[in-house]
Amino acid sequence: MAVSVQRQQPSHLWDTVLELTKSAQDKNIDPLIWAIQLSSSLNSAGVSLPSVELAHLLVSHICWANNVPITWKFLEKAVTVRIVPPMLVLALLSTRVIPNRQLHPAAYRLYMELLKRHAFSLASQINGPNYQKIMSSIDGVLHMSQLYGLQVCEPGILLVEFVLSIVWQLLDASLDDEGLLELTPEKKSRWPTRPQDMELDGQDCFGEKRSEYNEGLHKANTLMAIELIVEFLKNKVTSKILYLARLNMPSHWAGFVQQLQLLGANSSVIRSSKHVTPEVLLQLTSDTRIILSREFKTISQQDFHAVLASGSLVSSPCQSHGVTNSSLWLPIDLFLEDAMDKSLVAPTGAVEALVGLVKALQAVNGTTWHAAFLGLWIAALRLVQRERDPSEGPVPRLDTCLCMLLSITIRAITNIIEEEECEILEETEHGSTNQRTEKQALGLSRKDLITSLQLLGDYDGLLTPPQHVSSAANQAAAKAMLFISGLTVSNGYFDSVSVSDMPVNCSGNMRHLIVEACIARNLLDTSAYFWPGYVSTCSNQVPRNVPSQLPGWSSLMKGSPLTPLMVNALVATPASSLAEIEKIYEIAVNGSDDEKISAANILCGASLNRGWSIQEHTCLFIIKLLSPPVPADYSGSDSHLISYAPLFNALLAGITSVDSVQMFSLHGLVPLLAGALMPICEVLGSSVPSISWTLTTGEELSCHAVFSNAFTLLLRLWRYDHATLENVVGDLPTVGSLLTLEYLLLVRNSQLASKSLNRLKCKRISKFLNFSFEPIILDSFPKLKLWYQQNQKCICSTLSGLVLGTSVHQIVDALLNMMFRKINRGSQSLTPSTSGSSSSSVSGTDDAYTRLKVPAWDILEATPFVLDAALTACAHGRVSPRELATGLKDLADYLPATLATIVSYFSAEVTRGIWKPAYMNGTDWPSPAANLSSVEQQIKKILATTGVDVPSLAAVGSSPATLPLPLAAFLSLTITYKLDKSSERALMLIGPAMSSLGNHCPWPCMPIIASLWAQKVKRWSDYLVFSASKTVFHHNNDAVVQLLKSCFTSALGLSSSNVNCNGGVGSLLGHGFGSHFYGGISPVAPGFLYLRVHRSVRNGIFLSEEIVSLLMLSVREIANCGVPKEKAEKLRKTKYGMRYRQVSFAAALSRIKLAASLGASLVWISGGSNLVQSLIKEILPSWFISAHGSEQEGPESGGMVAMLRGYALAYFAVFCGTFAWGVDSVSRESQRRPSFLGAHLDFLANALDGNISLGCDWATWRAYVMGFVSLMVGCTGKWVLEVDMDVLKRLTKGLRQWDEEELAIALLGVGGVGAMGAAAELIAETER
Repeated sequence: MAVSVQRQQPSHLWDTVLELTKSAQDKNIDPLIWAIQLSSSLNSAGVSLPSVELAHLLVSHICWANNVPITWKFLEKAVTVRIVPPMLVLALLSTRVIPNRQLHPAAYRLYMELLKRHAFSLASQINGPNYQKIMSSIDGVLHMSQLYGLQVCEPGILLVEFVLSIVWQLLDASLDDEGLLELTPEKKSRWPTRPQDMELDGQDCFGEKRSEYNEGLHKANTLMAIELIVEFLKNKVTSKILYLARLNMPSHWAGFVQQLQLLGANSSVIRSSKHVTPEVLLQLTSDTRIILSREFKTISQQDFHAVLASGSLVSSPCQSHGVTNSSLWLPIDLFLEDAMDKSLVAPTGAVEALVGLVKALQAVNGTTWHAAFLGLWIAALRLVQRERDPSEGPVPRLDTCLCMLLSITIRAITNIIEEEECEILEETEHGSTNQRTEKQALGLSRKDLITSLQLLGDYDGLLTPPQHVSSAANQAAAKAMLFISGLTVSNGYFDSVSVSDMPVNCSGNMRHLIVEACIARNLLDTSAYFWPGYVSTCSNQVPRNVPSQLPGWSSLMKGSPLTPLMVNALVATPASSLAEIEKIYEIAVNGSDDEKISAANILCGASLNRGWSIQEHTCLFIIKLLSPPVPADYSGSDSHLISYAPLFNALLAGITSVDSVQMFSLHGLVPLLAGALMPICEVLGSSVPSISWTLTTGEELSCHAVFSNAFTLLLRLWRYDHATLENVVGDLPTVGSLLTLEYLLLVRNSQLASKSLNRLKCKRISKFLNFSFEPIILDSFPKLKLWYQQNQKCICSTLSGLVLGTSVHQIVDALLNMMFRKINRGSQSLTPSTSGSSSSSVSGTDDAYTRLKVPAWDILEATPFVLDAALTACAHGRVSPRELATGLKDLADYLPATLATIVSYFSAEVTRGIWKPAYMNGTDWPSPAANLSSVEQQIKKILATTGVDVPSLAAVGSSPATLPLPLAAFLSLTITYKLDKSSERALMLIGPAMSSLGNHCPWPCMPIIASLWAQKVKRWSDYLVFSASKTVFHHNNDAVVQLLKSCFTSALGLSSSNVNCNGGVGSLLGHGFGSHFYGGISPVAPGFLYLRVHRSVRNGIFLSEEIVSLLMLSVREIANCGVPKEKAEKLRKTKYGMRYRQVSFAAALSRIKLAASLGASLVWISGGSNLVQSLIKEILPSWFISAHGSEQEGPESGGMVAMLRGYALAYFAVFCGTFAWGVDSVSRESQRRPSFLGAHLDFLANALDGNISLGCDWATWRAYVMGFVSLMVGCTGKWVLEVDMDVLKRLTKGLRQWDEEELAIALLGVGGVGAMGAAAELIAETER
């Protein structure tokens, strides 16, 4: 060829290229020769190849003045030899050819041929020169940045947009060819599919004037375009790139899929095709078809992937009431049982934590929502069954367990369902379907709830109702039966009619109660009554005549007045709807004084304890009544709260029970309750006792009495007898002891400030509940703050500062005179003085009571000095132990609020160790000798399954038992109380304090306490002995470790001595404690026992490290479980060795997952998110850096055990993280996740980069990294979105160095838009 390109100025260069091309076109030069000469000439001219400018020039040359075969051959050859960028050429052609495909069908055909040859070979293009410039040029041609609206314009992101655009152009063209564009929502294509006016006169080439030929070519082109679309969706590379578009561009992908489905459903071309069907198109865009999954290369990795994908355990079924695979949900069982520990009132509710836990397990286990809901129902039912026949004790649990099942669990499920429905609602409102069909496929969790409840009917052993609620279950069954029969019966009928009065069998179970509670919360409708087997009675057995009803809730709603008969009925029968509770609230606000008291009693009756569907509303209404606003017409000088004292007293008396307080706690309302009680305490505690009220019963009610009720209830909401964090010296305090009054106020203010709830949740809140959002601080209550500071001073240091002659000194003297009025001491005074001599003589009793007509706060200020004087007098023999106990009782009877100071003072004095011991000899102090040895034997029996040694009490039997003097005094005080209604509130305050103090005193203080109380109340013996048995673990870390080990061996079925050798929930938690089950006191399951002692373990880091060690030990035992070690080694050497290894590995990995979930549960429950954060950031990295010998394992076993340990730690870390932070960003705790997760992944990246030396086995490390990353990709994709992009890319680099490119792609694939480009480029590079 004579013409050549010399080095010329750029303005003339492309004119010369065009002349060269035209000359070659005219001479019909071979395309390869033309391409070689052109490439050589461009190189000589200094043009970088492939050339963007040349691509524009050649496409413009063809379209449409030179639309002839030779020019298309030139273009194809230029693409082949890479003198032009293939993707850019395809982009340019798409904008020219597709709009003119009707005029130029042959050109459209050639364009698609070029697509088939070059659109699927992306690796060489992204690794070639000018990649970034080429992608920017493509963006300029297709305007993808404006079209898709992504803020980032990296080349990799443009690559994803390019592939999606090319496919979408073909789709729109196919829809247009078949006349289907009008059926799309937009009625038009986002791409040009028709020629512009200026192009209508384009040259007709290739004989395109032959209409018959053109018609056939048009149809063939449409079919080819559809086949290309299918190929893009099937191709290994492009399908994954399109999946990235689906993940990160959901609204655009939804539109694309919608149009593809429209084509599949209406295309005549597809109907006549032999290779493409509508089903194929639907499958190619389904949720399960296109996935970024890794291809594992070894047997062990395949097994891990199988366990990860299946979401099920293959270990043997546990013996927990015969429930199969219940171990999947073992963390729920542990969480629910731990929430029943009433030694500590939780400031935050159980609903949010339970929602996060269920979401976490559903994600990591990879189950459907109906399986998750079923697991939750079964765990909650097991909780109730453990309390079906409880041993008697001072702390009832059954009502709280029923609250957990029928209120908290259902509220958690409601939140999960409504969260999903709210997301769909918000997406619809924003004008984006955002994969609406995908959302439905993700769960339709409301339908899954129905499925779970239908399946629940198969678990008869769990559904037997406790006697306490059997009547309610029968009523629920009767209601369904009457509904099916066609009889419309109001709830008022069941208010007063016993099911036993009906001439039919209406035997109900726990499922009937669950379904009724779900219907009440609008989760189900009455179609549930027609489920097969739900109602067993035939309709012809139903009575036609319904008896008339007695006064009840229906009568109230119809306007009947509150008569005594109706009040009794409403107190005993729970309300069934929010409207009924609102009616009672209105009466409590606007009724007469007597009606207000009656309304308070009704609210605190069965509606609070058994009104499961409206329980949280009842609690909120009670709190609202405890914090009335200032009346608009109020003009008094005193606080308006004083006039509400009788109403307050009725409410406080109604919610003082242990179960009631725990219900407030489970619903997360303790901070709000505390905020309501503080003003009452401040005002009534500042009032003189001359203010009183006469109740309808004739009882006189003083402000001291109401104050004491409010104050003692407030104290039960936080650890008032513990030092605050700033006053702690030495070992770290336990988690529970950090609960302070300031923290309660902080949570309360946070709760009210965050009440910007979504609309679905707001609909459930009553219109009458409008709490003030104003924050409350402790400074708002000066008297309460002064007592709070004095109480802390009393706990942390010895008493000082009492000045003679002051009002405080006078009150101290009067209190001592009242307490010891029967003692004839002459002129000797018990009042402490700074001079050491008496300043006054003991005054008369009448004068003492006169001087005590002061506000309660003043008495509380003097109480520590009174106690110090009394205890000192007893220590010096001036007051006998019996007189001391009687005096303390008189003090507490006069002002019950002083019990708080009594608890704090004696608890503090015990820890100081400055008092001489008290000899419990039966003369001066009560003796435990009568049953102490029996208590010891029972403790040993309780701890029999744990392997923990119980210290002997034999030495105590040879000499009188001793207690620290303050503890003996406190114990003697508690024993003086009678077990009647009047003493109930006092015992509920001092009982837990006595137990806590005894548990932290040296052995055998708690057994002595248990012995003495068992002598007083024999029916509480089991409870008291169990409480004493927990002391064994409080001062012995070795015992705690042994207990933890027993938890692992029992749950995993590794204990050969345990009869429950199959493991699971039944072996771990057993049947609670007590003698009701086996006919005598029985061993307590280790898990149940641990949940009762873990709050007393101070060192959370120690616990975490021991749990990690026990998890690693369990892995080794699991690896050889069921087969002796010697036999296992022989089996591996036989011809079946590989098969044995595969089967045992898969089974072992499933059990390891159970061990990991147990370990993670124990860490999370023991220390909350703070301990999990320490584990992830510090403990696990330290473990990997430290050396761990594996030489004991043997070569074959050792390698397998090392790998299993890595997978165990991966599951353990992910379980811990999901429990503490959740799998999404809904909970408050999730805000902490990015920092700690980022630090951990940075550690992994640094280790992969070689910047950190590891001490663990390399197989363990590799298995951990791959397992952790795989679990993040498959289960916690939202975590990856929070990871710094640099860390993510470094992790990817390390995985590629391990030849784990598929896992690296999967990691980047879920990393959001920021990682989408890197993922796309990595996908393209793996095509080779």
